[in-house]
Amino acid sequence: MTAPPSALRLLLVGGSGAVGQQVLQLALINPGVAQVIAPTRRPLAAQPGLHNPVVDFACLPLDAPWWQVDAVICTLGTTIRAAGSAAAFAAIDRDLPVLLARLAREAGATRLALNSSLGASLDGNLYLRTKAEAEAAIRDLGFPSYTIVRPSLIDTERRETRSGEQLALVAARLLRPLIPRRYRPVTAARIARALLEGVLQGQPGERIVESEQLQQGES
Repeated sequence: MTAPPSALRLLLVGGSGAVGQQVLQLALINPGVAQVIAPTRRPLAAQPGLHNPVVDFACLPLDAPWWQVDAVICTLGTTIRAAGSAAAFAAIDRDLPVLLARLAREAGATRLALNSSLGASLDGNLYLRTKAEAEAAIRDLGFPSYTIVRPSLIDTERRETRSGEQLALVAARLLRPLIPRRYRPVTAARIARALLEGVLQGQPGERIVESEQLQQGES
C-alpha cells in the first residue's frame, strides 16, 4: 500500500526498548507514516517501511541523510542503577535525547513526542529532575508541535532485570483497584499510542499527556 503524500517520515529513538518496540509496530501499520527511521546500536528485524541505521551513539553521523524527517519520537530511558552512575544516567535520559532532537530539528523536523515521567520536575529527585531538564532543553529547540507523555510505572516485561521495578509492578498489579488512577502502572502500548498520536495530530504548541489521561476508559 502506497503512503499518502502527507504521510510522515518518522525518526524513532529508542526503538529497541519496551515502549519503542510498541511505537515501531504501530507506526509501521499506520497510513499516516511513510517510513520509520530507527537508529539502534544493534540491528532490528527487517520490516517493510523500516530503515534501521546501526550507529554508535557516542559518534553519530551528523551528515546522514536520514536526519531529514518530519517528526521525532523519543523513547530513550534507563535507570540510575542500570546506567551505573548519575552522570551516565543523565547522558542517556537527557543529553542524548536533546542531541538527537536538535539534529533532527536542524534538518527540518517540526513535530516531536517525548516519553518522560510522572512527576518530572526541576525540584524533584535526580531521576525526576533529569527528566524535567530533558523536557525543558527539547522545548527550547522550538519544535512547532511538541508532545510530552508522562507515564507512571511502565507495565511491561523487560529483557533486562530491574528488580526494584518488577517488585513495584507486582505490588501495583495486586493493589490496582486501591491505587489512584494517576499512579497506576501504564502499559507500553498505551504510552506508544499517545506518542504516535502526538506527532500524527501535530497540534501547534506544547501538549502534555499526564499518566491519568493514559488510563482513560479503565475502571
